[in-house]
Amino acid sequence: MKYPRPSRRQFIQRNISILTGVFGSTLLAACGTKEATQQQQKEPVTNACEDLSGLEETDLKTREGLGYVKLTLLSEEQCDNCNLWLPPSEGKECGGCTLIKGPIYPTGYCTYWAPQV
Repeated sequence: MKYPRPSRRQFIQRNISILTGVFGSTLLAACGTKEATQQQQKEPVTNACEDLSGLEETDLKTREGLGYVKLTLLSEEQCDNCNLWLPPSEGKECGGCTLIKGPIYPTGYCTYWAPQV
């Protein structure tokens, strides 16, 4: 039994449909993989002093611009003996700062450190 030979138009349409399906499903699969990988990489923060999730991009840039580090090498100049230090509330290990938003380590330091008077 002979099958009828498809026209050139039918051949092109069929191949475009197949290629579109293959390429589209491959692209969607790749996007799903990337999204799943990104979700796996986001591990829950277990240390409250490391949780910066509530901060905006400008707040993060301010922290960086002020040179904040969580551990200073200068024992006399650390956040918990700075004039701008906000002590931690009861049951918390990190405090705050009047200049920098977000949690601050007591052993931290920034370029605006000022001695307590």
